[in-house]
Amino acid sequence: MSAATFFRSAPALLCALACAALLAHAPVHAQASDAPATPGDRLRARLLERALQNPAPLPAGVQKLPDLPYGSDARQRMDVYLPPADARPAGLRAPVIFMVHGGAWRTGDKAMPKVVENKVARWLARGFVFVSINYRMLPDTPVAQQAYDVAQALAAAQQRAPGWGADPGRFILMGHSAGAHLVSLINAQPAFAQRQGAWPWLGTVSLDSAVLNVPRLMAAPHARLYDEAFGTNPSTWTLLSPFHQLVAGAPPYQLVCSTERPDQPCLQAEAMARQAATLGVRAEVLPEPLEHGEINGELGLDSGYTRAVDAFMASLDPLVARLLAR
Repeated sequence: MSAATFFRSAPALLCALACAALLAHAPVHAQASDAPATPGDRLRARLLERALQNPAPLPAGVQKLPDLPYGSDARQRMDVYLPPADARPAGLRAPVIFMVHGGAWRTGDKAMPKVVENKVARWLARGFVFVSINYRMLPDTPVAQQAYDVAQALAAAQQRAPGWGADPGRFILMGHSAGAHLVSLINAQPAFAQRQGAWPWLGTVSLDSAVLNVPRLMAAPHARLYDEAFGTNPSTWTLLSPFHQLVAGAPPYQLVCSTERPDQPCLQAEAMARQAATLGVRAEVLPEPLEHGEINGELGLDSGYTRAVDAFMASLDPLVARLLAR
């Protein structure tokens, strides 16, 4: 192999090795059928079931395509919301917001009201398509494989986008809490998702990420849920850390953070933005005086917060800017 050929193939080779390492070093968990449900698991399940009961009706003209598969597991499904016909950009394919729910990497659902309702109400009226995904979770699926699920779902959504009247090249990733960690990790190493078949995307809105610098979090006093997610192997921490995986050429970030959380997530967002700057990656921090759940649930309401997210998305693409100016 010539030197020129080696260096052309090196990025793909390195990504393949990194992905293999990511899965090889991921913490091993018992299968769900073997793991007894804890009181916390049972409480989360009851709260989730309650949240999914009696969803609000969709806005007029919005069409929902539920439970589209992107893999063989029952959790590997996505809901797609299509805008009203009169909101679609005339003669053009619509941009897409690709949403990943939170829930400590072990609970949550793509149809929860805080995940969907206000976002669909705002952005579909402006001509966007909205995709909300489920993914496999703890204790049966390690976080590394959850990232693989998100990348696989993104690739599947982009491949199907033309059939929805959407543009596979105009995707904006968005996630909350654990979902924000997963999209932040994928955005940090775009070659990982692209090797699963994903196209380049415009940027990522990270809504109060559960963690951005995993080794720093794990070295400090932390909640047990992080041990369940990241285990005890420092090499795993680095592989699952958006801060450490970030590469030059990554798409832009908007890092939304709650100023009300006692663990001060804006400090890690600001550190991530500084790290991005050293690599020439655009990253902006958006502190908000909202609780963790409000960061997710109130996005889409007519507020300065939502307008700031709109402004970031508008900066990514002229068509997105045009639709958001409506």
